[in-house]
Amino acid sequence: MWKLEGKTILEIKDLPEGVYGFIYKTTHIPTGMSYIGKKVLYYNVKRKLTQKELAEHRGSGRKPVFKTVQKESDWKTYYGSAKPIMEIVKKSGGSEFEREILQLVYSKKLLTYFECKYLFMYGVLENPDMYYNDNIQGRFFTGDFKS
Repeated sequence: MWKLEGKTILEIKDLPEGVYGFIYKTTHIPTGMSYIGKKVLYYNVKRKLTQKELAEHRGSGRKPVFKTVQKESDWKTYYGSAKPIMEIVKKSGGSEFEREILQLVYSKKLLTYFECKYLFMYGVLENPDMYYNDNIQGRFFTGDFKS
């Protein structure tokens, strides 16, 4: 269950139309540690065309072999990609976590921008005892702050 401005979000229809993804904060209630990340609502899957679909192809040129299908992501059951979070979820389920949507985003490019913005804004690398995040875009690491 996700929270957005005090409301519970259970389905995509609970979100405004045109939302591509969101920036979220997952907090482990017993320790108070958090994780900030981004999540898309849909992703594209490349599927091979069936015999029937191949037979329906009209026109000149080479016949397509694949089609792109849009599929809903695992956003409802997602808690974060940090290994400690995944281990806790595996052991005890998601009951120990609180999930909050910080910002809705309407494009892929802005999703990456806002994730970086929130990671820097919250100072996740400077506070490794408060955040599970250990890097930003594979460029900046918590180890960079150790002397």
